[in-house]
Amino acid sequence: MRRIVLFIAVLALLLAGAFTVRYAWRYLLGPSTSFPEESRVLYVPTGSDFNDVVDSLIVLDAIRNERSFRWLCARKNYVERVHPGRYRIARGMGMNELVNMLRSGEQEPVRVTFNNISRLPDLAQRLAEKLEPSAEDFMRAFDDAGTQAELGLDRGTMIGLFLPDTYEFWWNMTPEGFIARMKREHEVYWNEARRAKAHDRGLMPMQVSTLASIVQAETMRMEDAPRIAGVYLNRLRIGMPLQADPTLKFALGMDSVRRILARDKEVDSPYNTYRYTGLPPGPINMPERRFLDAVLDAERHDHLYFCARADLSGWSEFSRTYDQHLIYARKYQRALNERRIYR
Repeated sequence: MRRIVLFIAVLALLLAGAFTVRYAWRYLLGPSTSFPEESRVLYVPTGSDFNDVVDSLIVLDAIRNERSFRWLCARKNYVERVHPGRYRIARGMGMNELVNMLRSGEQEPVRVTFNNISRLPDLAQRLAEKLEPSAEDFMRAFDDAGTQAELGLDRGTMIGLFLPDTYEFWWNMTPEGFIARMKREHEVYWNEARRAKAHDRGLMPMQVSTLASIVQAETMRMEDAPRIAGVYLNRLRIGMPLQADPTLKFALGMDSVRRILARDKEVDSPYNTYRYTGLPPGPINMPERRFLDAVLDAERHDHLYFCARADLSGWSEFSRTYDQHLIYARKYQRALNERRIYR
């Protein structure tokens, strides 16, 4: 009789163990997700609590058994340790693996590309499309007088801090964190060698950014960029107005126009380089590294003028004399007229 009781007891333990193993596999270690895609993304906004995370996971079909998930999270001390961020949940991920990822804050970085930016609100909008803070949050940080003073910048030069490229950020990065990261990138670019080149040109780094922004607006033909930069440096050296159409377009808020008219040159703005000599107060766009390099490595020549080619190919014609420049300019104007480009 004793053997029968012992046998039954052992059998009961084995069955209980088997049930426990099956339960652990099914609900804790086995696949927790039930969505068909390769993966889904969980966003945990700043300020979210544990119940917010659970609700989001249920909507994503990322947990099959809410009760088991809550039990496991309590055992692993995740309930009070919610980390905001952007998390990628793979199809078939186990509940234990999911909790470990969320508890450790192991979020997936976001790739953000920004270029072709003319003004800070454009940058703020581009960032807000990819990251948690709103465009208004970014603009408040960009416009903060204390931050600008700490960086040695102002409203007109702030855009020169940012170098267009593709970067990886945490989704919940703060605007202040973004500025700090961009400051580091700026310092990496402006190493001792580049600062020496700028000094050799008689420019400070932000002046290089300002001139590079003008060159970038003038051409996308990189072969022409160092030569155009050389023209503007020649004009700066002799005190001749830059007479740069892109700065006038910036002053007028008319970046997309193809043609500058005589009356446009009358606008009273520090960005009107027909009216005021020297560089404008700051960059008119966010210059790319290659255009910064074009200024630092500008050609040394004696050209004082350049004009877009009449074939509208994007290349430029360069002149040493105003008379030669007029010949090219008239050809270009006729080409615009023939194509009915009047503005």
